[in-house]
Order: sequence, then structure tokens, then C-alpha cells
Amino acid sequence: MEGKYGLGLNFENTSEKTTPQLFLIEPFTTANTGAGENALNLTGFENEACSGIGSRAEAGVGAEAGVGAETGVGAETGVGAETGVGAEAGVGPETEVGAESGVGAETRVGAEAGEPNFIGTNTIPPTPPPPIPPPLSPSISSTTSTAEEAKAGPNGKQKKSWFSETDDPNVGYWLLGSAGLVFGIVVLGGLTRLTESGLSITEWKPVTGSIPPLNKADWEEVFEKYRDSPEYRVLNPNMTLDEFKFIYYMEWTHRLWGRVIGLIFVIPAGYFIARGRVTPRTAAKLIGISGLIGFQGFIGWWMVKSGLKDDLFTTPGNTVPRVSQYRLTAHLCAAFTVYLAMLYHGLSILRNNTFIANPVLAQTEFKILSNPGLRPLRRTVLGMALLTFTTAMSGGLVAGLDAGLIYNDFPKMGTGYKPPNSELFNPFYARDKEKHKDLWWRNMLENPSTAQFQHRCLAMTTFSSIVGFWLWARFGRVNGTKVWGLLNRKMRMGVNGVLHLVVLQAALGISTLIYMVPTPLAAAHQAGSLALLTGIMVLGVRISPTPKRVAGIV
Repeated sequence: MEGKYGLGLNFENTSEKTTPQLFLIEPFTTANTGAGENALNLTGFENEACSGIGSRAEAGVGAEAGVGAETGVGAETGVGAETGVGAEAGVGPETEVGAESGVGAETRVGAEAGEPNFIGTNTIPPTPPPPIPPPLSPSISSTTSTAEEAKAGPNGKQKKSWFSETDDPNVGYWLLGSAGLVFGIVVLGGLTRLTESGLSITEWKPVTGSIPPLNKADWEEVFEKYRDSPEYRVLNPNMTLDEFKFIYYMEWTHRLWGRVIGLIFVIPAGYFIARGRVTPRTAAKLIGISGLIGFQGFIGWWMVKSGLKDDLFTTPGNTVPRVSQYRLTAHLCAAFTVYLAMLYHGLSILRNNTFIANPVLAQTEFKILSNPGLRPLRRTVLGMALLTFTTAMSGGLVAGLDAGLIYNDFPKMGTGYKPPNSELFNPFYARDKEKHKDLWWRNMLENPSTAQFQHRCLAMTTFSSIVGFWLWARFGRVNGTKVWGLLNRKMRMGVNGVLHLVVLQAALGISTLIYMVPTPLAAAHQAGSLALLTGIMVLGVRISPTPKRVAGIV
């Protein structure tokens, strides 16, 4: 007896075995049954041309072709939507292949007709699916998906906005690296001032000035220009060419470093903006910092130019060639502002990306940061930052007036804790000789004794405030809750770090004063002020509230 199953294969029945004429899953021998048919296991057999069970349109057991039309099992066998296996196949009418489940675990074929159950019994297991590749790590996958999803709208369509909804973490690392370069140039600028090298280059050439003198004739030319400056005539009339080379290279290195910072910042900033790797807000900040860097270069030359004038005795107290203390302080203020802007935005970007990449950590941090008890802490940290910045700027006045070379003892200033009032507010510094309307502010900004006294007062106030802040954070309470208990480990480390930095800075300041401003200590003291501001800024970022934009993404 001949029948067709599956791929149109002809099976010839013998008394002992069934022999396929084409390749198929291996047949097996059965004993003669009541229907005289032999069973084959067709379950799990797959072929794109036609399937043993199911339609050619990737269906199970369907109405149009319950078992594929070309297989010869269909109309004659009667396997349909709700039909069993047809009579000609010797399968009893009571045995059905379910319409909804195709061939299921509970389906019996030919059980009542005496046929062996060839579906679900002794079947060849289906081919296992290919292994699923392991997912990317959270940081990589989150960063990648965020970059792709940032430009997609709510319906998955491409947004028209050029910018991303999140900042690339590489922008944060680049900002921190740029801040490190600015920190270095602030220290180098202090050394340039302390070695009296800032007036050695009497010209401002932003492009060609990056190349130093290359031969003896070039050196003689720049040295001759320096001989025409007031500093050479008054302070260095016996300076040799070799001595001049030292101060020249100090100032040249300082200027070259500034040019390098400009290139390293402006070019990558343009790239990140052009590629849409930052948010619109961050793009505006990068443009602002770029403009401030360029303005800083102008302030630097404006400062140097003030020390090249022959008007030494037109200003009260100005008896030696030096740059204007106003311009020096403005130059220092701009450098500090650039550094703090880079630092703050770099730390903020990295923190936000950490939250986006790790939602579990983010939820924990959000719960801590949303506590109302942290609001007084935030206001206090902001106040400390402003106070420390003001103290550092008063230090710029002290440096510009050489005020550190007087009253070299501590805590007293001479015989008392402050100079006499007649010295603090000397009419000599007032320009209005009749009414003395400018007596107060002129002395505060131009009198070396007053400048040092107010710097001492600000420094001691800063020190006391930070120590008091640490005591309050460590032992104080807010609304009945201990402040220390509201902080996580990193916040506590930030509070302790600020305390350590202010103690170090106070020690450097006192040592610099007592030893009459030696160059290493004075440079370290200037660097210490920026380090203290760095510690306060780090703490401020750690306790700052999470932006709503980041919270929405997480």
C-alpha cells in the first residue's frame, strides 16, 4: 500500500519495514496494526519548501492547508482546521489535531485506529535556537542607547533638534582635563610673578609670539626692547643676557601654555557641538567658556601693559615698576572663573551619566538628594565658596601691592592685632585731597597695610566658617535629624576633605607671611586657594539636587 507524507515522499510498505525513496527523518519499523499502516515521526521536521505539518505560510495546522498542499496530506487525509486525520490514512475520526494549537502535547493520532502515536512519541527534538549574545555592560549599553534614543522622539521618529538630550561622558572627562591645565597655568602664573618675569616680553603677538628667539641676533633684539622698560632701568640695570633668558622663558612658557589651553578647549568644543554630542544648555556653556578664555588672553596683555608705563610716581605708593593690582586681580579672577566653570560642568556631566547608566544607584541617590534637610547644607556650601573666592581675590591685591613683605608676623601686626587707624585709612592714598570722598575705598584697594589686614580678616573668617561648618555637619541637627545621618559616604568624604584643605591652606598662608614670601611657599599658597575651592566645588556637586531632565530619563 502506498501513501504520501511530508515532502511528497513515496513510502512502500512491506511486511517488515518502510523504505523512504528520498531523504527524510529516519523511519522506524512497526508491527502490523489494525489499519495495516506504519507510522513515521514527522514532528519537528522543517523545510522551507513545504512542511510535514503546517502550512507553507508559516502557519501551524490551518484551514487552507492543514498539512501542506504539496505533501499529499490535506484533502485526502482530512487534516484541516478542526478535522482529525482522514479515513484513507487509517486514522480514526475521533482523533483530532487541535485547530488552535496545531499539534499539541495532548494530541493523539491513530490511537483508536490501532496506529502507533507518532506525534509526541519518539520524536526528534526541534533544532535549538541560536544562542542569544550577552548584553552589553550597563555603562556601554546605556551610553550607546542614550546617544541613539536622545535623537528619537516619543514615536521613535527622528527629532529635528541638532543637539542630544544627554551629554556625552567624554565631554565631562575633557572638561576635567582642561580644568587641570588651567590649574597648572595658575600656578605657573604665580611663579612668573614671584620671579618678576612677567614684564620680560614687551610685545603682544598672539601668533608669531609663540616662537622664541632662535639665534643670538634675535635674543639681542628682544633684550634691547626690555632695556627700554621701567623694570630694567629701576630694578635690573645690571642684568645680563643669560639672566634675561630665564625670565623671558618663564613668561614665554606662561603665554604658550595659555595658547595651548585655548586650542585644546575651543577645537573640541566646536567638534562636540557640531556633532550634537551635548545638550543645548551645555553647548551655550562651552561657547561662554571659550569666549572667556579668549578674553583672559586680552586681560593678560592689558595687565602686562600697565607695568610698561613710565608713570611710577603718578600713583600714590607706586614707587617700583609693577603691574596694576586691579588688572592683576582681574586676570586672577578670570583664571579662577574659567577653572571653576570647567570643573563644575565636568563633574556634573559625569555624575548625570552615572545616574543614567545605573538606574538602581540613581534611585538611591535621588532619595537622599530629595531630603529637605540638605537645603541648609547647600546654602552653607555656596556661602563658603563665595567667601573663599573673595579671600583669594583679596590675595591678588596683596600680591599686586607687594603687601606680603610688611608685617611679617602672626597673629599680630606689629604691636597690636591691627595697624593704627591712621595707617589703615591714610589720606595719602586719597585722590580727593580736599574732601577725601575716596578715602575708604582707595585705602582698601591701594594701601598695602590695609590690603594685608583685610586679607587676614577674610582668611580667618573663611577658616572659622569652614571649621564651624564641619562641626555642624558632624554633630548638628536639622529638624531633629542629625545632619551626618543625611549624608552618604562620598558626601561625608567631601566634608572632611574641605576641612583638611582649609587647615593646609591656613598653614601655608601663615608660613608664607612669616618667612617673607619665599617663592615655593608663595606659589603653594596660591595653589592651595584653588585646591580649597576645588574641594568645596566637589562637595557642592555631590549634594546638589538632580536636574529634572536627568531624573526624567532615569
